[in-house]
Amino acid sequence: MSPVFPMLTALSMFYYMCLRRRARTATRGEMNSRRAIESNTRALPINVEIVQYAKEVLDFSSHYGSENSMSYTMWNLAGIPNVYPSSGDFTQTAVFRTYGTWWDRCPSARLPFRRTPPTFCSQDYVELAFEEPVYPTAVHILETYHPGAVVRILACSANPYSQNPPAEVRWEILWSEAPTKVNGPQARQFTPCIKQINFPTNLIRLEVNSSLLDYYTELDAVVLHGVKERPVLSLKTSMIDMNDIDEDEDEEKYGCGMDTLTKQFSIVTLREWPTNGYFDKLPYELIQLILSHLTVPDLCRLAQTCKLLYQHCCDPLQYIHLSLQPYWARINDTSLEYLQSRCTLIQWLNLSWTGNRGAISVSGFSRFLKVCGSELVRLELSCGHFLNETCLEVITEMCPNLQELNLSSCDKIPPQAFNHIAKVGSLKRLNLYRTKVEQTALLSILNFCSELQHLSLGSCVMIEDYDLIASMMGAKCKKLRSLDLWRCKNITESGIAELASGCQLLEELDLGWCPTLQSSTGCFTNLARKLPNLQKLFLTANRSVCDTDIEELAANCARLRQLDILGTRMVSPAALRKLLESCKDLSLLDVSFCSQIDNRVVLELNANFPNVFIKKSFTQ
Repeated sequence: MSPVFPMLTALSMFYYMCLRRRARTATRGEMNSRRAIESNTRALPINVEIVQYAKEVLDFSSHYGSENSMSYTMWNLAGIPNVYPSSGDFTQTAVFRTYGTWWDRCPSARLPFRRTPPTFCSQDYVELAFEEPVYPTAVHILETYHPGAVVRILACSANPYSQNPPAEVRWEILWSEAPTKVNGPQARQFTPCIKQINFPTNLIRLEVNSSLLDYYTELDAVVLHGVKERPVLSLKTSMIDMNDIDEDEDEEKYGCGMDTLTKQFSIVTLREWPTNGYFDKLPYELIQLILSHLTVPDLCRLAQTCKLLYQHCCDPLQYIHLSLQPYWARINDTSLEYLQSRCTLIQWLNLSWTGNRGAISVSGFSRFLKVCGSELVRLELSCGHFLNETCLEVITEMCPNLQELNLSSCDKIPPQAFNHIAKVGSLKRLNLYRTKVEQTALLSILNFCSELQHLSLGSCVMIEDYDLIASMMGAKCKKLRSLDLWRCKNITESGIAELASGCQLLEELDLGWCPTLQSSTGCFTNLARKLPNLQKLFLTANRSVCDTDIEELAANCARLRQLDILGTRMVSPAALRKLLESCKDLSLLDVSFCSQIDNRVVLELNANFPNVFIKKSFTQ
């Protein structure tokens, strides 16, 4: 009988543990039931709901419109609806710069950063201020064309109209979801179920991802519902026991696991384990490879487990490529300070969207680059409103190997500061979209940065003579492959001729909304003949594009993949057929508002050329 007793003892212990767990669960359930009854019988205070439209647009990453106009700009989100409930393409709405995956399929496309958490998919954002701080109860987004781009809604604790800025700025995610495909382009009111927060807000941020859309999404207005007093938790919420909440799971769900990142960077007290398990038997390189798949917060958590993994997680080789954009709301000077020792070998750094509202100071950014800038090849600083002339000077001095610099929508940098960029002669990619770069500084950059291959000057309104700029490009930038001149107001056929003669390697050219170019001067036929490698050509809203231009493209640009001739009145269906027959790689053709191309023609072309996405926009 002796062998039986150990088995009986084990079964007894297991049964005892089950009973204890059941008893604890029952007790918790009784407490929840009692709590639910109490909350159901308690009288709720009267709290009047406030409904308000956005008062002001504070910040945004991009927009389709001009800096000197209201058409298709983010500023249209302020105030009451202009269009809703109508559907269609209207100039009175807010439209971001891109849609679909077309921009990821052109020569100027950038390689993605590794370690981007799957919960972060935002491509653009807009921040809206409201009159009254409230505890949000609902957010209504009025979408009037191709809805479905909004993927995150956030609330900020800072009051943009307060005279005294807070010591700490908090961002809380009200709602988040992966991009979804919406059937049909019709208007809708989007009202996701938002979570309650414990502070009042009058600053709401929308983040969008347009990769699944067939065309530009258009937003008309945002309505914020809320109450002045913090609401009592609902019956459903009161039944949740705090012991059942998994904090790590919550962080994973909302993608804001950076609340404790700064603390995690600084932790040096490690648990004492007798061994490191089987990791001691693995080659160092293999452990490094395994850890390379972890996100930055996961690396910080893993570093706290044992000394061996701490050593691996702090190895500078794990931080060769580092994107902090997904954690923009949590990155500050302290975060950069703790990262310094790990980033001494960093080559790619993404600080886009970070540092605003005082989170990163000029001195904090400068200290980081002085330690970590020597090996930098790629630096992304889109929408970095903390940047000033000192920052650009530090970049040019501390990053001698820099090849890619993104300053898009850094509209707070003073014009004279851009002169410093000319010192980085190794630059191959430069993005100055929506910046205040002036003509003198740009001429200096073009003169000394002859290795440039990709250049974006879209919506740069401070440049007085684009013909002079184009002439300098043709003379100095022989390796240029992509050029964005979106909404440049004064380039003429003379500048186009200089550009086409000198930059014959061009594969991508955006001349959208350039009103001074006229087909009658032969500028577009000259482009087609001189640039046989063109893969993307945007002639958006140029009313003068005609059959001759299309036929020249068909005859000379066989590699063409994307063509936008939105708004032309002079192109016939016959010319488009010739183009589609000649350019076998063509995948995008935008003929929206082309008066000779009606829906019947589009249907016919789609039937004959099924591999080409032919877009015909409409207005109701």
